[in-house]
Amino acid sequence: MRDREGNLAGIAGPRKETNMTDEVWEQVNSPSHYNSNTMETIDLIRDSMESEEYRGYLKGNVFKYVSRYRYKEKENPYKDLLKAQWYLCKLIEDMKNDG
Repeated sequence: MRDREGNLAGIAGPRKETNMTDEVWEQVNSPSHYNSNTMETIDLIRDSMESEEYRGYLKGNVFKYVSRYRYKEKENPYKDLLKAQWYLCKLIEDMKNDG
């Protein structure tokens, strides 16, 4: 369940904590290139995998973004950390929905 700002209920939103601009937040939370289909890409990925495969995909993305945040976007290191948080929130959401 998400609040008005798109954050998972009970999980602090990164935007307030890091003073992200609306533009950066939109790039992380809802990038336009992921919304070109009738379904969001993450939903297509989820629907194509078994539950454990999908969770592994989410976990792998958390690791990927945390491990490279200092190198990829040197002018905005928060961006990859926010992406990692986004995938972690998806993983938590999936775990909550499962049981």
